[in-house]
Amino acid sequence: MTELLLIRHGETDWNAERRLQGFLDIGLNDRGRQQAAALAQTLRNELIDAVIASDLQRAVHTAQALALPRGLTVLTDATLRERCYGAFEGLRYDEIVDHFPQAHASWMAREIDARFPPGQQIAETLREFSARAVENVIAIAQRYDGQKIAIVTHGGVLDCVYRAARGVGLDSERDFDIMNTGINRFHWDGKTLTVLQWGNIAHLDQAALDEISQ
Repeated sequence: MTELLLIRHGETDWNAERRLQGFLDIGLNDRGRQQAAALAQTLRNELIDAVIASDLQRAVHTAQALALPRGLTVLTDATLRERCYGAFEGLRYDEIVDHFPQAHASWMAREIDARFPPGQQIAETLREFSARAVENVIAIAQRYDGQKIAIVTHGGVLDCVYRAARGVGLDSERDFDIMNTGINRFHWDGKTLTVLQWGNIAHLDQAALDEISQ
């Protein structure tokens, strides 16, 4: 049985501004670094065999908080990146509505084959993105059979993996939260992903953050 800790990166200024990041490489802000430290503190006594992260710095820097105290090197994997949103990237949510009203409506309706206008790169459809995210998380689970792995990635990846494990359609409205540095535990038995725990953010209560900041 392989245990996976799937973790969303810490907060960035663009998260706080509700600005879409996608493939753009935005670093953690002060709160994000504090969240990563709190995450590392709460997981300090767990045996983790490997720490793997998206190659975007907001994920890498969060992962380093887990890896460095254990003497591990963060292994980066570009297949764990957030969805590529094309021309939406770099815009605030309200700006997307203004610039691309029809594409925004398709996004909000969770049209799984909608492709947004291209930006620096061609946008992924939701179907394409989900296939990439789920297939590569499972590939990592198979590679580390019988071990406990921490995977630091992005909200969209976590959304897709949760839906795959629970059998929830990609076009269904999201009814679960995906928090910065939330801890989400899964088992992989060689055939099936099972959600053991979702959205543990006890380390993010104000008392915990105050303790870390001292």
